[in-house]
Amino acid sequence: QLHLVESGGGLVQPGGSLRLSCAASGITFSLYAMGWYRQAPGKQRELVAVITSSGSTNYADSMKGRFTISRDNASNTVSLQMNSLKPEDTAVYYCRASRTRASRTYAYWGQGTQVTVSS
Repeated sequence: QLHLVESGGGLVQPGGSLRLSCAASGITFSLYAMGWYRQAPGKQRELVAVITSSGSTNYADSMKGRFTISRDNASNTVSLQMNSLKPEDTAVYYCRASRTRASRTYAYWGQGTQVTVSS
């Protein structure tokens, strides 16, 4: 059974850093693209960053230069290093695993972890 479990969220002051992790089980992790998304109160869920199965990365414009996504296929983990955090980064952060086979995309979500940036 597939599980995605996020950890590392919490309260941090503006300008601070947090590192989120997502541990996956029940899938062949190395075959999946892994992504981080976030959803702030009253807003739609948005892409933060994605890393493909081959290690290519892509970031939302507002995260470039501040956030870094990485993956460790040996431990089935994807991480998001967040630096220079701003109050507008406050949101629930979700991990997503996706894979396309025969023109069909299979996507799975974690439960989310709260990140609050406030003084």
